[in-house]
Amino acid sequence: MALRIVFAGTPDFAAVHLSALVNSEHEVVGVYSQPDRPAGRGKKLQPSPVKQIALEHDIPVYQPLNFKDEADVETLRSLNADVMVVVAYGLLLPKSVLDAPKFGCLNVHASLLPRWRGAAPIQRCIEAGDMVTGITIMQMDVGLDTGDMLSKVTTGINLDDTGGSLHDRLAEMGPGALLKTLADVEAGTLTPEQQNDAAACYAHKLSKQEALIQWDASADELARRVRAFNPFPMAYTLLGDERIRIHAAVALEKATQLAPGTIAHVSADGIEVACKEGVLKLTKLQLAGKKPMAVADIINGQPNLFQPFYVLSSEL
Repeated sequence: MALRIVFAGTPDFAAVHLSALVNSEHEVVGVYSQPDRPAGRGKKLQPSPVKQIALEHDIPVYQPLNFKDEADVETLRSLNADVMVVVAYGLLLPKSVLDAPKFGCLNVHASLLPRWRGAAPIQRCIEAGDMVTGITIMQMDVGLDTGDMLSKVTTGINLDDTGGSLHDRLAEMGPGALLKTLADVEAGTLTPEQQNDAAACYAHKLSKQEALIQWDASADELARRVRAFNPFPMAYTLLGDERIRIHAAVALEKATQLAPGTIAHVSADGIEVACKEGVLKLTKLQLAGKKPMAVADIINGQPNLFQPFYVLSSEL
């Protein structure tokens, strides 16, 4: 039988899951999303990707700032949902909301819980050097990603995966796992598994400030950070007063006596920068006001821009 579903989510990752539900046997009776935010050069209010999908399918949209107003909770109850599906919504839900649907609230989380609870699990697992990740569907409770696990699907993390490529792969995996879990909800065959809190890590929200490369780290660590922060917040360094975004870099096991941040070698193959341990070879960069380019193309156009022994800054 078809379930009456309320969906709550905001970004592209969530919108993929809403589209899958709209195209399934289930009935999406309402959508919750974050309030419209200013975006673009004109800073005009823009609906979230989830809201756009809902409007395209004439699904009622609700955008409360939170659920502290009892009227918002009553509105949710009036939708008479069997289940609420939550994907990257951006709000912690109170118990009154969690208890409103018949089968409670299910969350699609982009990590293998209990590892990487929190806002940025996709990027943090790359940054930490994890070899595997996946999607966990869980029964929500009042904690932050602490509810019982209902199902999981896994994927390896490739050595060239970025935050963007892993995001897209998990977005492809999530809808199938969600629909299977909803089938188990209908059939009453769910087998909840409690999380081991001792194994949990917290995936802190990404910030533009942490994207400024600190060269007194190992080359391996910085290479992972470059991958994790692509396409957002995008790792960068400073060449004088100019911000240089780093789109791709490779860690080299080279010994150097140069201070961290010092350019050790420049060639069409890449710009080698000394780190606390090893050397980071920058292979694709974006100069201010320019498109991302291979280092070879930058050097062809500006052969004197990068020079050996110049020190890249880690301070604004």
